[in-house]
Amino acid sequence: MPRTVLIVDDERDTNDILASLVRARDFEPVQLFAGSQVAAAVRGHAPNLILLDLMLPDIDGFAVCDQLKRDRETNLIPIIMVTALHDAGHRAAGVRVGANGYLTKPFTPDQLFEEIDKALAWRHEHETRGTSGEINFNIRSEATYLQQANDMLADLFAHTPLNERQIKDLKQVVLEMGGNAIEWGHRKNAELVLQITYRIDPEAVTLIIHDQGPGFNPSQVPHAASDEDPIGHLDVRNELGIREGGFGIMLAKGLVDEFRYNDKGNEVTLIKRFEKK
Repeated sequence: MPRTVLIVDDERDTNDILASLVRARDFEPVQLFAGSQVAAAVRGHAPNLILLDLMLPDIDGFAVCDQLKRDRETNLIPIIMVTALHDAGHRAAGVRVGANGYLTKPFTPDQLFEEIDKALAWRHEHETRGTSGEINFNIRSEATYLQQANDMLADLFAHTPLNERQIKDLKQVVLEMGGNAIEWGHRKNAELVLQITYRIDPEAVTLIIHDQGPGFNPSQVPHAASDEDPIGHLDVRNELGIREGGFGIMLAKGLVDEFRYNDKGNEVTLIKRFEKK
């Protein structure tokens, strides 16, 4: 079976150039000129990779990417956005819908090949790890973006054996732990990227929330609630002049089956197992 690349770009010259370049890397190009053609082409060709323009005549590339990344059947197909849109806002939007790469026009062949190699390495890593699917969200450290990511996660949870109550619980966990990472790990610096990984396998859903902060020792946080003394931290918070709360870690622990921080304390792994029938 030949390795196939879907090329989605309504500018014929760019589409043809991309097709010529991927042929040089022993890929078979499938050239598309509208976003509405992508779903059928994915079903028909099972592509190894998609090169996706953002400014299409019917459906914009963000919507196409979002649709493919939300579907467990297609979310491991790497998508590289190839676009003339250079600004940081469009790059951030591409990251939020799960794009694996972002290549701005004009580009060199080496730049394209580098993005292709990275995207295919990402796919190989996740396929060899044996997971049924994984999606990575990289978002700005703002509550609005966290809520948007959580809404997308809720759509994904709906395709698992989890019931409505469990889905609601997991949404709450993401908001609590993501909020902690933004407030404490990033000190509300919106420019720092918060990474959320959603992984689905036959037994469980795994969520990994990683911040770029210095980390901490979760067992030595006097302003956090604890099982032994759930309200004692409120006096500490009052003295420090920080908002009421501090129940996030304790709450999250009670809503998932496994809860653990990495050694540095800037990455938390949350696992919710499916009930055995």
